[in-house]
Amino acid sequence: MKVLGVLPVPQHPFDQPKGRIETFRIESEALKCNVLGDPSTRDVAVYLPEGYDDTDEDYPLFVDIVGFTSSGFGHLSWKAFGESLPQRVDRLITEGKMGKVILAFPDCFTSLGGNQYVNSSAMGYWADFLTLEMAPALENHYRIRKGAVNRALFGKSSGGYGSILHGMKHAEHWGGIACHSGDMGFEVCYLNEMPKVLMHLARFGGDTGKFIDKIKTDKKMGGGDFHMLMIIAMAASYDPDPQAPYGLRLPVTKDTCELIPERWDAWLEWDPIQLIEHPTVQKNLKTLKCVYIDCGSHDQYNLVFGARRLTRRLNELAIEHHYEEFPDSHTGVDYRMDQSLPMLYKALTD
Repeated sequence: MKVLGVLPVPQHPFDQPKGRIETFRIESEALKCNVLGDPSTRDVAVYLPEGYDDTDEDYPLFVDIVGFTSSGFGHLSWKAFGESLPQRVDRLITEGKMGKVILAFPDCFTSLGGNQYVNSSAMGYWADFLTLEMAPALENHYRIRKGAVNRALFGKSSGGYGSILHGMKHAEHWGGIACHSGDMGFEVCYLNEMPKVLMHLARFGGDTGKFIDKIKTDKKMGGGDFHMLMIIAMAASYDPDPQAPYGLRLPVTKDTCELIPERWDAWLEWDPIQLIEHPTVQKNLKTLKCVYIDCGSHDQYNLVFGARRLTRRLNELAIEHHYEEFPDSHTGVDYRMDQSLPMLYKALTD
């Protein structure tokens, strides 16, 4: 009997991950420079596929870098009516859509709430951590197929930005990348946030350092604080000032919210829309076995406009890539990995 007006409930995945999770610790030199005072010793969760201990097989390495306010460890968590990433990969393997891989989940969380996975004198040299420290260390410790051509980097939001940025600037360390809803088109995704940031900082005399001090001592963070932290973390990533408290400065004047050209230009140097014009970046992307990009058609952070601009330029430059635009927002779109992960696996193993 059909009951009208009752929506179907998503099916919950009750199966536990078939492989096992280990924690691998890295004493990082690349992160010691950070002025936030964050630890340079970092843990990486490693998911070893079912049967890892029973064979001598080597596997590709898939590295998951996450969005703002999260850590790689967050993708191991149980979810109501949803999958952890190990569960998702196990299902894709069972469905015959991809083969077994070793998954790495680095903890790249910072005191500013997140990471853009670039080298920053304020946040730490996170690109170096991933490419020069973590990937080789994992390759030496586990049965991972040797060489950059056997490594994939993927993520959503800030993780999507980190993935496309690494494809553009650090392609010699990766075989393929997947960028889900990544930051790009900085003037449409960041500039409209600057007045809100200044109004919030006005409660602290416009002093970003005092705002961070408050965050560090409060027992509970407000929703507005998270949003302010995000923009401040971008400033620490794209245009750090090592001499300022926590290495922070904004690209606008504090009283009138006018762009400071020199500061904003420093931000734009990290925008994928600007980076794609560099011949070296174009050459780097052409060396990758897979460049996957997608974005929701009504992404609430306006990222779809940047994605459209980037993919249009990639087409003009004849840079091979795969772009999908899907009818959804920025939130709750982990299901898009059902498209990217098999594509990355096929590209790396063909």
